[in-house]
Amino acid sequence: MSAARVTGALLRSRQATAPLLQRRFASSQGHNEHHHEEHVQDITSYPKEDFSSPVWRSFLLLGIATAAFYKYAPAPGEDTFVTNFIAHYITPSEVWSKIAYKHLLMSVEDSDENLLMADAKLPAVHRYRYPQRFEQSSPHLQPVGLGVDLSDIVIKGDKV
Repeated sequence: MSAARVTGALLRSRQATAPLLQRRFASSQGHNEHHHEEHVQDITSYPKEDFSSPVWRSFLLLGIATAAFYKYAPAPGEDTFVTNFIAHYITPSEVWSKIAYKHLLMSVEDSDENLLMADAKLPAVHRYRYPQRFEQSSPHLQPVGLGVDLSDIVIKGDKV
């Protein structure tokens, strides 16, 4: 073997073992241990975490207010200031019934008009295949009263 081949084989074997030497576990640190490490202290002051925070106080007060409302609220049949106020400014149901009935009549009328327009067709035009047949009869030998005057008839053919 030549010296070049021997050196190439040695270099290749070193390159193959190099990743094995550099291998480390995931739990270990990526840098050497002899480096100086600095520890930074957290100087932020955090509030005390307990149930005396404003959020919990607001939640408790809201719960008490809700329970008091349901306990002391008037029954549905009682006349109170609020129900009288609402009844004074609300539109009566008879007015809404009249408006709904008027809307129903207008909707029916509109649908009838739409159906009429959708079903509309041009009048049927009777086009004769051989319009010259009107002119075929002889004006002679016609009995009185049986002949029809066809001189003023305009016959429509295929072309309008």
